[in-house]
Amino acid sequence: MKHTYKITGMTCNGCRTKVEKTLNSIEGIINAQVSLPDSATIEMEQHVTTETMQEVLAEAGNYTIEMTHHTPKKEGENKGDSCCGGNAKATESHQNKTEEKTASCCSTGHSTSKYHQHGNEHNHPTPTLGPEAAGKYHCPMHCEGSKVYDKPGDCPVCGMNLEKIPELMPKSVQFTCPMHPEIVKDEFGSCPICGMDLVPMEHSDNEEDAIYQKLLKKFKVAVAFTIPIFIIAMSEMVSNNPLYNILDQKMWNWVQLVLSIPVVFYATWMFFEKAWKSIKTRNLNMFTLIGIGAGIAWVFSVFAMLFPDIFPAQFKTPHGNVFVYFEATTVILTLVLLGQLLEARAHSQTSGAIKELLKLVPSTATLLVNGEEKIIAIDKIQQGDLLRVKPGDKIPVDGVINEGVSSIDESMITGEPIPVDKKQGDKVSSGTINGTKSFVMEAQKVGSETLLSQIITMVNNASRSKAPMQKLADKISKYFVPIVLVVAVLTFIVWAIFGPEPAYVFAFVNAIAVLIIACPCALGLATPMSVMVGIGRGAQSGVLIKNAEALEKMEKVDTLIVDKTGTITEGKPSVEKVISISEKISETDLTQKIASLNQYSEHPLAEAVVKFAKEKNIKDVDVPDFEAVKGKGVIGTIDGHQVSLGNDKLLHQFNIELSNNLLEQAKAEQQQGKTVSYIAIGKEAVGYVTIFDAIKKTSEEAIKTLQAKGIEVIMLTGDNKNTAQAVAEKLQLKHFKAECLPEDKLKEIELLQAQGKIVAMAGDGINDAPALAQSDVGIAMGTGTDVAIESASITLVKGDLQGIVKAKNLSHKVVQNIKQNLFFAFIYNVLGVPVAAGVLFPIFGILLSPMIAALAMSFSSVSVIGNALRLRNVKI
Repeated sequence: MKHTYKITGMTCNGCRTKVEKTLNSIEGIINAQVSLPDSATIEMEQHVTTETMQEVLAEAGNYTIEMTHHTPKKEGENKGDSCCGGNAKATESHQNKTEEKTASCCSTGHSTSKYHQHGNEHNHPTPTLGPEAAGKYHCPMHCEGSKVYDKPGDCPVCGMNLEKIPELMPKSVQFTCPMHPEIVKDEFGSCPICGMDLVPMEHSDNEEDAIYQKLLKKFKVAVAFTIPIFIIAMSEMVSNNPLYNILDQKMWNWVQLVLSIPVVFYATWMFFEKAWKSIKTRNLNMFTLIGIGAGIAWVFSVFAMLFPDIFPAQFKTPHGNVFVYFEATTVILTLVLLGQLLEARAHSQTSGAIKELLKLVPSTATLLVNGEEKIIAIDKIQQGDLLRVKPGDKIPVDGVINEGVSSIDESMITGEPIPVDKKQGDKVSSGTINGTKSFVMEAQKVGSETLLSQIITMVNNASRSKAPMQKLADKISKYFVPIVLVVAVLTFIVWAIFGPEPAYVFAFVNAIAVLIIACPCALGLATPMSVMVGIGRGAQSGVLIKNAEALEKMEKVDTLIVDKTGTITEGKPSVEKVISISEKISETDLTQKIASLNQYSEHPLAEAVVKFAKEKNIKDVDVPDFEAVKGKGVIGTIDGHQVSLGNDKLLHQFNIELSNNLLEQAKAEQQQGKTVSYIAIGKEAVGYVTIFDAIKKTSEEAIKTLQAKGIEVIMLTGDNKNTAQAVAEKLQLKHFKAECLPEDKLKEIELLQAQGKIVAMAGDGINDAPALAQSDVGIAMGTGTDVAIESASITLVKGDLQGIVKAKNLSHKVVQNIKQNLFFAFIYNVLGVPVAAGVLFPIFGILLSPMIAALAMSFSSVSVIGNALRLRNVKI
């Protein structure tokens, strides 16, 4: 039996091969043939369910499979994930209050499998989210993979506040009068009251600040009522307590109860709500421990007030009153609230890079219509529109200069501080800043298609991804809370049996301290915070990292494969000369023929030939049977004769002999680092074209730096051996291979990986895409093709090898920071819980007050975030 299925999540041939191999390994499948972009034909000897295939595919990567007749889910239902190369598993919807939940993905909208459990149980990169997720909410600890929510709230897994995913484009702008703010219009114009020009209304996202202000208000209330409780409780330690001259101890206990009610039931009630939700959904977390610990202490105290006779003598003071813990409860809850307050302020800073990028997008642009200027909102710009960019303006969209010249500050995109001179025909990018001259540009890419929008999307998705180092923390976090609960119970039992008098009081207090000091959030935040800040730091320097896994792997890279054209060289080849060695044909005729051939090719060398012919006013002719021969050159028929242009492999393929004279001339050019393409008409080689592509000024320095870091740099190029050797000698490269076809580069990487090497590949062309996908870390030049960028896990916006040095330095700093965070989190919990349990008491007589435990717990997460924030200022 044969069935056709749709598979989502494949973005390259490497994905296709992996999926096909995985499906063929399933018992019951005879043959599975997978084709890009998303189809599979599967022959079975016995029926294999879609669920079974989905389960196996999920282990291989982030792929989903379904029958082709499947009806997509309606908007608002949970959707699956789709991301090349990742192993993220989708998440299973919770039973409680999930009506608001909306999962989304980068390319599909298909249902998740029931076999996929919570994302925090697996060490897989978080799936990317498409533009439709902008403005929604997700858990900063990635507990639920790609799940997002329509409204703010708490994560049902860990209880943390959900964070808003940044908008990728500014909201539609409205205009108002500076003198009459009640005037609000959707378009630019003049005020109907005073005639002044309207100005754009600034939209600011105060959501994070609103959360902080809300917590601050509650914290003030908590402090206001906790301080009197604390003073009353501590006064009992003073001899001849002056407060007892006003009321006796029992009445002061009632005062503490009354004062504790606003703290428990208003200021910190959210902690108990989160704890109850975590117990109902069986997703035990930090708030479970806080809720149980503080809740038991408060309820115990209330019962002690109402029913003192049911408690044994050990729980009573010399005056016969039962010990109450209103001060411990309120101080603990207030300190936890302080931790949340500090965390909210610090957490907002971790996404600072994305916020800064969003600020680069202007809200308006100046549209030229029939020579007249009109102010419009940026979301109204369409492809082909002519826009006036004035001195100091931010460039609104991607496009090309149509009229005028200027210098552009591109530092916010490339990280390079020196302005770049631009003239008519040059490309400009959104978010960059115009210099002192005005120019007119034509809009080419608008909305989410602009480079800046793509950068924001990539940074946002990458900052949500999980690093493999998180695996250990995830495993421990899964069992952490149940273990702490068990330790708390054991602490109570041990102290009740073996502790000094009053044993039950010691047991109760120490068990509470164990519950309060444990902090699973410190473990959970250790990696995400470093990743978020680190990836944002990279974006500010023109290094775009697709996911945390690539960031971690980059630190381990010991071998770098680099392409020549467009990677080591400028990628802007120019024709130096066209030489004819035949008396039958002139160099002008040869130029016309090769330009006519190359008009159909997208190769940089072809573009150089066409440009050379245009400069000489040589017109091309039609070539109806043009054909590009992969890795060799191009052929076509002109005037009834086959014309071939390419390397010696192309000519050998058609049995065309190269004369010694031609070979010697070509070799002399190649030894100077120039590229030579041979020209043949019919079966006769009649000449050659010399093309020069300058080596980037920064390539030599970058390669030396990488070699000094212990990285072996190997150049693989499709160019001839003589040219490759000349370039390698100039750059002092020990290893290079010439005349490489795309499959040769792929095989070379596979060979190095088989030797245990961690390989990074840097390239910019379509033929580099397979090798980029195969490498452990694919690095694309931002100046290269979209296919190469899509296949890579790191993109260098400037297209400069110095970006690889930056990526290497950044990965080292981030991995180091993650290790520090994990160390702090592990050591804190490993040492804190036993100390709270009282292990130091028998030897040193040291016990940890629950209030001190609460203070320590509150600052543990803040310290992890604070350490991660140091990455914002690291030098890379």
